[in-house]
Amino acid sequence: MTTATALRPVNREDIPAFHAVMMSAGMDPRSSWSRTTPQDLERSLFSPGSGGFLAVSGEGGVGCVGYRPDGPQTLTLNKLATLPHARGTGLGRALVWQVEHVARAGGYGRVLLAVSQFNLDVLPFYEKLGYVVSDDTYAHANPSSPPPVVLVKPISAPLSEGRGAGGEGSRPQPTEDTT
Repeated sequence: MTTATALRPVNREDIPAFHAVMMSAGMDPRSSWSRTTPQDLERSLFSPGSGGFLAVSGEGGVGCVGYRPDGPQTLTLNKLATLPHARGTGLGRALVWQVEHVARAGGYGRVLLAVSQFNLDVLPFYEKLGYVVSDDTYAHANPSSPPPVVLVKPISAPLSEGRGAGGEGSRPQPTEDTT
């Protein structure tokens, strides 16, 4: 990337750019990811405790990630995508770190994510970041898709007390969110 990239919390006006990044990320068309609509994004990113980040450079959105609470101990990372020309720059890692930061600040014990059976090539990326395959069931799996591979990473040393994940200002190769 030739211009600086800024990561910022997603807002409702960002839904078209967030969706465009997801649809341009190159997910296998058999994946339910490819059927995600802007309305799906609005429900997912702006439900209680949920949020996301958009990576923006001179040409617009180049990366995105979402998160949502799944119980008192789990923050689920979803919708991670970077445009092909932005890969290999550390952007994906930075987006994952933002969700992990939200998890720590919110007092969650772990981050969970699901990888589509059509996107297993991204598993080494997550494993390098400390995620391990789990036998957990993904609560948001699309019943018309093969079950995803679930990965988890323990998160320790909360930065603050309470559940800050959905609060104002805390919303600092694609995976599949099957909702």
